[in-house]
Amino acid sequence: MRNALLAGLAAASLVVLPAAAQTPLRASLNSDIRSTQPGGNRDFNTDSVILHVVEGLVALNEHAAPVPMLAEKMELSGDGRTYTFTLRQGVTFHNGAPLTSAEVLWSLRRYMDPATNWRCLPDLNGRSGLAKITEMAAPDARTVTITLEKPAALFLSTIARPDCGSTGVLHPSSVGADGAWVKPVGTGPYSLGEWRRGQYVELERFEGYAALPGERDGFAGGKRALMPRIRFVTIPDSSAAKAALLAGNVDVMTDVPGPELPDLRANRAVQVLAAPSMGVTALLLQTRDPLLKDERIRRAIALALDVPELVTSIVGDDAPENPSPLPSASPFRSEAQTRRPARDLAAAKRLLAEAGYRGQPIRMITNRRYPNVYDASVAAQAMAADAGIKIELEVLDWATELDRYTRGDYQAMAFIYSPRLDPSLSYEMISGPKDTQPRKVWDDPQALELIQRSMTVTDEAERQRIFDRLYGMFMQQVPMVVLYNQPDYIAVRQGVTGVRPWASGQTRLWGVARGG
Repeated sequence: MRNALLAGLAAASLVVLPAAAQTPLRASLNSDIRSTQPGGNRDFNTDSVILHVVEGLVALNEHAAPVPMLAEKMELSGDGRTYTFTLRQGVTFHNGAPLTSAEVLWSLRRYMDPATNWRCLPDLNGRSGLAKITEMAAPDARTVTITLEKPAALFLSTIARPDCGSTGVLHPSSVGADGAWVKPVGTGPYSLGEWRRGQYVELERFEGYAALPGERDGFAGGKRALMPRIRFVTIPDSSAAKAALLAGNVDVMTDVPGPELPDLRANRAVQVLAAPSMGVTALLLQTRDPLLKDERIRRAIALALDVPELVTSIVGDDAPENPSPLPSASPFRSEAQTRRPARDLAAAKRLLAEAGYRGQPIRMITNRRYPNVYDASVAAQAMAADAGIKIELEVLDWATELDRYTRGDYQAMAFIYSPRLDPSLSYEMISGPKDTQPRKVWDDPQALELIQRSMTVTDEAERQRIFDRLYGMFMQQVPMVVLYNQPDYIAVRQGVTGVRPWASGQTRLWGVARGG
């Protein structure tokens, strides 16, 4: 009996995997996901997790440009209204069913149903003025056509947006017989495993995944599930997440806040990775303020700042300075949009004298929730003083600052914008009629016309000309001083390979592995 027991134990030991192989690759999340529905009841973390599970016809590449994903190719009709998508062959859903145009059409019709609360429905049903889908069809098993009411340059970018769940194509088994949501049955490199609310979400490698050739490219390109399982662990407190990383209880710490960076960078067991995101840090100047409505004073403030030195002192080499409202990663940020006038105190003083500036104080609102924003306001205050500009800082809590921003109730403000993944939206984010949208920074009528045109023109060369022209006007009028695109920080334990931060700020765990 004893010998039989020993033999059984020995046999069992032959199939026991090493501990490192048994343990999922673990990444921290600062809050639990809201649901498993792509683009529905969602937030940033929900998008990051679910985009490992579902894929759309198109996806955003490393430069936030839409490229084919489940579509093999895309064609646009001569009138700019009808998109024809040819599906890739050999793609299957997590349940083994092949991808056909029928599932694409089913998914699109479901998204267009208001009951799903799809994030991008207002953009595609005509309510926002972006585009209205007038017809969807599946001429054959590999072809899907979508017709719009009018040309819309942002259509592909919209259906590829992470907050829209990349308009992920789902198998109808994602819902029950009554139409109620069950779980996403998609085509991504991982399928949904166990979700313990408030604790973790675990994903399982999809062995039948049909990867594109080549390297990963944003949310597109080659996706390879190197780990059998990945687990997103909910750790709301950043100090606790840091402690878990240092103790080896998580392998990847996402969205690392600035105050945690020194400890992590000082630890040899950890590597900190950084990349400029598409979020914008800037100094806003109220163009309707009695003092700052004079363009000469706004230009003087810009000329008084040594922005490259300011940015280096705050984020070092983690992100370069960027003068344009378009993020440095945008494919439409041309060489012309990298140019910023050098610091020129003499020119600043001449402009101030011409404007009749006599040292009146300019109150700049700032906050300590985002240390880099506060540091930028302090540095700007000191540099402006060299030109004789008196800036007084008003430190508010973030909620109060946001309220003041929304009401346009400020002279100047150090502010941070969340990412916008299309250049038209980067300008729309800051531009609009102040009478009805007081939060908008720039309300030049000609600029607003150009921005609207950029949303309808589908020719990339013409769009590029529009954005270059907007940049010239923006730098002349100085409604704000763009400083840089804030970095996205990820910390990983030694032995974890393949993690790479990028402009969207979202974590991708395909192509990531952990050594023994």
